Amino acid sequence: MSCTKLHDGHRGRLRKRFQDEGLDGFEDHQILELLLFQVIPRGDTNPIAHRLMNRFGSLSAVLEADPKDVATVEGIGDKGAAFLAMIPQVTRRYFHDRVLRDRPKLNSSEAVAEYLIPLMAGRPEEVFYVLCLDTQCRVVYPALISEGTIKEAAVYPRHVVEEAIRHRAAAVILAHNHPAGTSKPSQQDHQLTRLLVQALGPLDIKVLDHIIVAGNQAFSFAVEGIMPSFEIR
Repeated sequence: MSCTKLHDGHRGRLRKRFQDEGLDGFEDHQILELLLFQVIPRGDTNPIAHRLMNRFGSLSAVLEADPKDVATVEGIGDKGAAFLAMIPQVTRRYFHDRVLRDRPKLNSSEAVAEYLIPLMAGRPEEVFYVLCLDTQCRVVYPALISEGTIKEAAVYPRHVVEEAIRHRAAAVILAHNHPAGTSKPSQQDHQLTRLLVQALGPLDIKVLDHIIVAGNQAFSFAVEGIMPSFEIR
């Protein structure tokens, strides 16, 4: 039997297994194999998947790695690296779209965390969102204010105010992630929260909470009783 037929048979079996069982029983390198079938039409993707796992250490690390680094792994190339880098972004877009379609009510800290954790999943850089809500605490629009580095994202009150007004927010929830740390707020997080509460207060737009996401953990200023209130100056 030729190598081509052998590999084609392996591909067929792996695809059928996915169709019958889903991914739950797959090992991480097998998931990478399955993904690489889409961009490497011929040959054995198994050793490539193992090289990726050895280089980056885990499935999530492979998918979150810089495509330029992934492309240097033997057998991948620019096309394969770009495809793998697209997976977390498509996943976020899917959850984002589903949430927009359902327009959930964010009337509890649990509901907010359930909304935000998928939205920020797999992001290697810090991002800052303003969730614009209607009078029923339903999401009108999740405005991405800033994308930064692994440690910080620059946020300007003017941009936050503009987005809240543009989407006619009755209230907002501030949210950002800590991709390289814990969900505990920094001193800068406290200062920014106070600044944005004061910027939106005169417009009668209440800041209900500030949520910090780190992996599957979410820190709520409101739940911890440290959410600042608007003060008339």
